[in-house]
Amino acid sequence: MLNIGLLAGVGRLPVEFTKAAQGMGAKVVAVGVVPGVDAELAQAAHAFAAIGVGQLRQIIDYLKLNQVTQVTMLGKVTKELMFSGGVALDQEMQALLALLPDHNDDTIMLGFVKRLAMEGIGVLDQTALLKPLMPEAGVLTERQPSKVERADMTYGFRMAKAIGGLDIGQTVVVKDAAVLAVEAIEGTDACIRRGGSLGRGEVTVVKVAKPQQDNRFDIPAIGPATLKAMIEAGAKSLAMEAGHTLLVDRSTVLRLAAENDITIVAMNEQ
Repeated sequence: MLNIGLLAGVGRLPVEFTKAAQGMGAKVVAVGVVPGVDAELAQAAHAFAAIGVGQLRQIIDYLKLNQVTQVTMLGKVTKELMFSGGVALDQEMQALLALLPDHNDDTIMLGFVKRLAMEGIGVLDQTALLKPLMPEAGVLTERQPSKVERADMTYGFRMAKAIGGLDIGQTVVVKDAAVLAVEAIEGTDACIRRGGSLGRGEVTVVKVAKPQQDNRFDIPAIGPATLKAMIEAGAKSLAMEAGHTLLVDRSTVLRLAAENDITIVAMNEQ
């Protein structure tokens, strides 16, 4: 039986992946790399350990101990932890970061992937078992977007693709064809709250894949936490890239949307 390693961040996605993989006969060896990993993961996985994301040597040793040769990385791990001093970095992680030309998301992740490869550990396409969670194009909610919301979704899609091409983030908040907030190191939810505050509600959130998206890491995802941030921000419309964005816990997301008069659209670039 194949052992698949899972480096897990915050959110429901690692649990969804674990169940899907085990349903196909694989054993999932999970490592919770940040605080706040879904508590169910420890019970769902074949083996589980909590090891800080900065402890590279310990992570590698744990995977090798469990005969893992393939891993995937899922869940939220914000880079903010590095700059806030909230993550202890071992010598191997410090050495890896010191060799990088910059600390953009893709640069760090590609460096991490190469380091794992040196240990004989490959990194799987994140979507390999999760393609069913990626909606095709269409309106996902009962409420249809208004003409103004449609226009902001189309505008926001182009803007989100532009910042994604610069490896800054994958989410923008717009209103009346103006960008109010751009996702950076703070993450999607904080971006939504900031944009909602600046726009005084009634804003549109757009999340897309990067033009150069590497499916081994950082696949964009929408889940209940996204909707809760939108509700706090007074956002009323959400667009995600069809076929390239994960919709996690769909029933809860759509329930929250219906209860709060939010429209959700999976769309392609116009």
